Amino acid sequence: MIVKMNLLTTALLSATVLIAAPVFAAEPASDETIEAQRSALAESTDGAGFGPQSPRDIDVLDGENDRAFSEAPHFTEMNLCNIHFHAGAEHRGGQFTRYLGNGNGKGYGTGFGYAGTLSEAELAPLEGGPIGDGGKGGMVPGDTIEVHYVHTTAQVEPGPTLGSCLSDAIGNPQLRVETQVYVLVNDAEAHDFVELTQHEVVDGVHQAVNIPTNTGAPVQYEGSTTGPGYNMKGSPFQVSWSVRPKVAKVNIASVATWLEDNTFDEASAHGVRNLVINPALLSRID
Repeated sequence: MIVKMNLLTTALLSATVLIAAPVFAAEPASDETIEAQRSALAESTDGAGFGPQSPRDIDVLDGENDRAFSEAPHFTEMNLCNIHFHAGAEHRGGQFTRYLGNGNGKGYGTGFGYAGTLSEAELAPLEGGPIGDGGKGGMVPGDTIEVHYVHTTAQVEPGPTLGSCLSDAIGNPQLRVETQVYVLVNDAEAHDFVELTQHEVVDGVHQAVNIPTNTGAPVQYEGSTTGPGYNMKGSPFQVSWSVRPKVAKVNIASVATWLEDNTFDEASAHGVRNLVINPALLSRID
């Protein structure tokens, strides 16, 4: 059991490292590069027994992957174990349907953006320039992020990386990700990211107590972990997803403050996995 736990921890931590690797292409990746990655994903998973994958278009209900696993409990019955975010929404749908381009082919400069409009004041450059560079390119007003509030059935405390979602007692916990897409604005009256990520113990479990409740009924589906480390291979980890379809505005200065000091040792945004569009790798949304 300890060996299995260590293998799972190693795999999850490896996925996180791949997500955060500061690598850039000399020029934007071509459509042929992205198509080659999709083909490699299809080939590596064909007949291999992988369960449904993430991210996906939450407005598309169809899917052909019937690899069954039990839906995780409601997040209020689980422990919050990690919070991190991706530069560009990994999922598509709702109010985040604007394709940001192919990026560098390794997860940065891609994903989906808020499809609405912002005021000139909201888009005003932030004093001090882009935030959260970390060698991967910083974020500016108008950028979109997808925040993952990760929950586990293991008895753990919130901490860095997805390894914090595991324990010696439960090596294969159920996982749920409560997902909220935010657009960064230069507006002190917008949501405060430090408050949005505040966590405390509620009824015996760790909870993020300020996840927005006015951004639409979450689209729930069965999928996997994400990140560009899985662009060409399947993720073996089963995750229940709850993705809110509406975007909330967040004060970019508060995101910068959070990146300087947080429980999860997050200092910059994670990269984005290519949108999974292969029906054989998608569950059906009921």
